[in-house]
Amino acid sequence: MADLRTHSERRPVHPARPVTDAKPPAAPVRTAPALTSPPRTALDRLHAAVLRIDAATPDGRDRALDVLRVLAVTGVVLGHWLVSAVVLRADGHLLGDSPLAHMPGLTPLSWVLQPLAVFFLVGGRVAAQGYDSARARGVGYGSWLRQRLHRLAGPVGGLLGMWLLVLAGLVVADTAHETIHTLLNLVLSPLWFLLVFALLTALTPLVRRAGVTAAVLGGGYVVATDGARMVFGDVGWVDAARQGNVLAGWLVPFALGAVWGAGGFARRRYAVVLLAAGAVSTAGLILWCGYPASMVGVPGSQLSNLNPVTLAAVTFGLTQCGAAMLLCPPLRRLVGRPAPLASSAAPGRELRARPVQFAWAGVAVINLSAITIFLWHQTAMLTVTVTSLGTGRPLFGLHTNPDHPLWALTRIGWVPVFAIVLVVLCIAFREAENTSRTGRGRTARKPSGRRV
Repeated sequence: MADLRTHSERRPVHPARPVTDAKPPAAPVRTAPALTSPPRTALDRLHAAVLRIDAATPDGRDRALDVLRVLAVTGVVLGHWLVSAVVLRADGHLLGDSPLAHMPGLTPLSWVLQPLAVFFLVGGRVAAQGYDSARARGVGYGSWLRQRLHRLAGPVGGLLGMWLLVLAGLVVADTAHETIHTLLNLVLSPLWFLLVFALLTALTPLVRRAGVTAAVLGGGYVVATDGARMVFGDVGWVDAARQGNVLAGWLVPFALGAVWGAGGFARRRYAVVLLAAGAVSTAGLILWCGYPASMVGVPGSQLSNLNPVTLAAVTFGLTQCGAAMLLCPPLRRLVGRPAPLASSAAPGRELRARPVQFAWAGVAVINLSAITIFLWHQTAMLTVTVTSLGTGRPLFGLHTNPDHPLWALTRIGWVPVFAIVLVVLCIAFREAENTSRTGRGRTARKPSGRRV
């Protein structure tokens, strides 16, 4: 008898595979959004670059820390450019000066443009978390430390090498000793920061274990040496002991950063307490204990809050640490979280980056050259200052005494010129920082889509 079933009915029926056996879909990998066509204009290419930077940023990265670091770098650069003057004297020598010595009303400027505690706070958090991560991967302390110190020391070689050549040229040209001292002091004095930061980085395991105790010990040492100065005066042994304040004073924010990285200060109230207690203590030390109001050194002042670090600088640093912690949530919103997986743009249109992605791209670019910017910003200012002497007359705001409000306004006008020269120097010497980051030469340079 003929089989009257249709072809589809005659096919063997296989039992359905249990749902539990089905493989779950692979987790999507966030990559740079694909463009429907190659970028056509400079604006299209800019948007594409911003999108690549955003996509290359690890999802777990706390972008607020990078913003804090950029704010600190910007504060240091602008602080030096605005309050470090180089004056051409009648005898042709260049000598250092500061508008803060002539216009005390500008002192509050030093409260904004001295963000060193933020540097050490972020550095302590990153160092502690990096050390914990290295231990989890089985990387030893020695290897971890060498890698971190290489990132700091690598770019310094280019700066020192160039200024050795400049120094040789100045000596051959029979340049006055006062001028040479002024130039070298402005260029080399910021290097103390890298030395102290390297020493604190080496102490990261101890700081990580000690936690808040390390901050208390550092602050206690500064209290003891400052108290000795008040009781015994500036005698030899007191001055020698106070030199240790440079390490002990900056240990305080560095240790707080390590505690922060370990999950401390999770509640907002802790940051508020740091800010309020630091501000009240700093005000009291200035008003009733004779500490300078300026948070940077002022030529001619008998006491500097930075050389060496005083108790007022430590308490002011607590204020900055509290403010930095409170700023993190709005800063995360400013630069945005990593963008969600993007689909293709509408036909004929390029994908466009959002404002928060542009903000993050700027932060990421500056962070990639942070050490280079820090090392070369004074050289940029001095390059403009010295080369402009070829005009044959001193230029106002550049070579003149910083003793008039118009000087300060004119100095602001010189800042874009300094910035242009700094960009040129960073482009010229960025390979040193790239090499120090990768530990290799040119062949190791990362592509444009590298992880930030």
